[in-house]
Amino acid sequence: MTQDELKALVGQAALQYVQPGSVVGVGTGSTVNKFIDALATVKDTVRGAVSSSVASTARLQAHGIPVFDAAEVTSIPVYIDGADEIDAAGNMVKGGGAALTREKIVADLAERFICIADESKLVDVMGRFPLPVEVIPMAAAQVARRFQAAYGGDATLRAGVVTDNGNHILDVRGLQITDPLAMETEVNQWPGVVTVGIFARHKARVCLLGTASGVRTITY
Repeated sequence: MTQDELKALVGQAALQYVQPGSVVGVGTGSTVNKFIDALATVKDTVRGAVSSSVASTARLQAHGIPVFDAAEVTSIPVYIDGADEIDAAGNMVKGGGAALTREKIVADLAERFICIADESKLVDVMGRFPLPVEVIPMAAAQVARRFQAAYGGDATLRAGVVTDNGNHILDVRGLQITDPLAMETEVNQWPGVVTVGIFARHKARVCLLGTASGVRTITY
């Protein structure tokens, strides 16, 4: 199967975690777009969704699925989103679509994070995919220098990208993320960092992994 077909497979499989009558947390990206399309086929069974990006909100609304502001919701049963990398413990690197901060906000509302991904995203140690970091613009150079000093990482500004929050994205290469929780905790405290794209505090509880032989379910 093609990567696109694998994404459609896990998007469809994620419907089993959607609780009837609930508000569903919806992430961002090409795999999530497949889930949104699948959710549209059962949209009358849910109250609506909380979305992590302007792009996902537009796609949900185009399907006639009501979208709630995060401020209107106190908790949701599940948050369904993709990952750029996921390790054997369910820690993830996210932010390739520049929506990492809003993704963390919605993930924090959820009782469970369901990750949907193709098998290429499963890694032993995260860091091969450049680590996204959302930063306040005036701090970008300062945060880049700190990554070099603290971790030997090479941080570059993602050209032409402004987040839905009006900030910039640094992509950090050359990392070996051997202790995701510790790195997430430290980097999030650096002045000017809005959030780092390590999801260890809000890691996946289930990963639906698209493989050539079907959907592999990994529970953490």
